[in-house]
Amino acid sequence: MTQARASLRVGLHLGAAVLLGLSLLSLIHAGVASRISEREARALKQHIDALLPPTSHDNDPLAEVTVPAAGPKTALSPVRVYPARQGNRPVALVAEVMAPGGYNGTIHLLVVIQADGSLLGVRVLSHRETPGLGDAIEAGKSGWIDRFAGLSLANPPPSRWAVRRDGGDFDQFAGATITPRAVVRAVKKTLVWFAANRDNFIAPADGA
Repeated sequence: MTQARASLRVGLHLGAAVLLGLSLLSLIHAGVASRISEREARALKQHIDALLPPTSHDNDPLAEVTVPAAGPKTALSPVRVYPARQGNRPVALVAEVMAPGGYNGTIHLLVVIQADGSLLGVRVLSHRETPGLGDAIEAGKSGWIDRFAGLSLANPPPSRWAVRRDGGDFDQFAGATITPRAVVRAVKKTLVWFAANRDNFIAPADGA
C-alpha cells in the first residue's frame, strides 16, 4: 500500500512538472510570436510609408485592417487590406497578397492601389527565390519592381500583363522567368479583384 502511494505521489509530481513545462513553453511561444508580430508590423509600415507617404493620408491604415472574402479564380483576393484616407476621402488601398507560382514557392507582396485603380507601387515582403536570380524582384536588388508604379488594367491592357516571353510588356530576368511571371500575374489578378470590389473597400469611413 505504501509503495502504491509512493508511486502515485511520484506520478502526480511528474504530471505537475509536465504541466508546468508546457505552460512555460506556451508563454515563451506567445512572447516570441508577439515579438515577431511587432517586427513584421514595423517592416510592413516601412514598406507602406515608402509607397504611400504619411502626408498623403490622415488615418492609420494598419489600425483598420480587413480580411477580404475569397473571390473568383480570375482574381487574387488579398490576405489583408488596409484603407488609406485623407479627410475622409479615399486615397488608396494597401493589399497584402500571397503570389503563388514562384520558383521556390509563394511570394509575399504588398500592392498599393489608388482609388482610381492605378498602382502606386508594389513591394516584396518576403520570398524564397534564388539569390542572384529571382531575388531581383526586391527593390534593393534592382529597379524591376518599380515598373508597376502608375500602371493599371488600362495601361497596359489585360492581354499585355505578362512577361515578354509570354507576349506581354514586362521584362523577365536572364535565367529566371518564373519569378517575375508569378509577380506580374499576381499583381494583375489583384487589380482585377480591386476592380470588382472597389466600392466595398474604397469608401469614406462614415459611409458618407
